[in-house]
Amino acid sequence: MKFEKVPKTQYIADGGKNYDDVTLPARATSGSAGYDFFLPCDLDIEIGQKITVPTGIRCKLDENAFLAVFPKSGLGVRYGLNLANTIGIVDSDYYGAKNYGHILITLVNNGDTPINLSKGKAFVQGIIMPYLKTEDDDASAKRTGGHGSTEKSF
Repeated sequence: MKFEKVPKTQYIADGGKNYDDVTLPARATSGSAGYDFFLPCDLDIEIGQKITVPTGIRCKLDENAFLAVFPKSGLGVRYGLNLANTIGIVDSDYYGAKNYGHILITLVNNGDTPINLSKGKAFVQGIIMPYLKTEDDDASAKRTGGHGSTEKSF
């Protein structure tokens, strides 16, 4: 399992800027569960605004693993910054999607002041987790689309 940069063409197609400033996620300490994702550019989010951040990152996962994406707790507590979908789930087959498995993070400012975040700041964290299947599981559909496409691939 590992993090990689998506191709520059995909990053730009998804609205990304500053491809050379895309940094692979990393754990801050030896005891950290989460891999911090870093902003590739400055970000200003007005009160109530929802914004999608192209991270430039994809994650190669084992078949029975997923990446759970959570906001950095300090940003949520101090500023009211949340993920629009509360918790992001990146499935193992997303890596092979048409968009190269580009992880897009949609944030919403639920606080009472505008939020200004600087390039290079850790803004979300991803935790790689295993999962189990039921004994009668028979999922056989193949993913074709990218971000938010699971329901579209059946």
